Amino acid sequence: MDIAECLTLMDLLCAREFPAAPGGWEHGESGPGYHIAALRTSAAFWEDDGTEWEETAAQYEADRDGLVQRLTARWGQSQHISLRGVLDRALEGEDIEEPWASLSEHVPDVHLWQAPASGRWVALGVSHGHKELPFQLLGVVTETDPY
Repeated sequence: MDIAECLTLMDLLCAREFPAAPGGWEHGESGPGYHIAALRTSAAFWEDDGTEWEETAAQYEADRDGLVQRLTARWGQSQHISLRGVLDRALEGEDIEEPWASLSEHVPDVHLWQAPASGRWVALGVSHGHKELPFQLLGVVTETDPY
């Protein structure tokens, strides 16, 4: 998906109703109060010596940063927040709302805006699962404040 298609999908998610129950759809998953879209997904790294993984990591972060620039032009400066604290709180037994609970398990940080027209939170992050798993550039739209 190129940048224009990613922006179009993010606009769609900002306007789309949230479902009553969690479920999948062609670009990701949605649930009560959130949508998560995989804007890009890499290949897996089962037979990689680490070189391809590092190059792909750099490319996905550059792609995220390109989208951040476009969304910053629309909505102003993003907040760059770590999800480590959210993960720590979840591991300590605090009940963390979705999508933040599951995102904090594999997305180390996000760029975050509050869309003026909808008031929804919009986030971009790169999913870093286990070293063998693919990278994903994720777009998130939610009603739930991450703090």
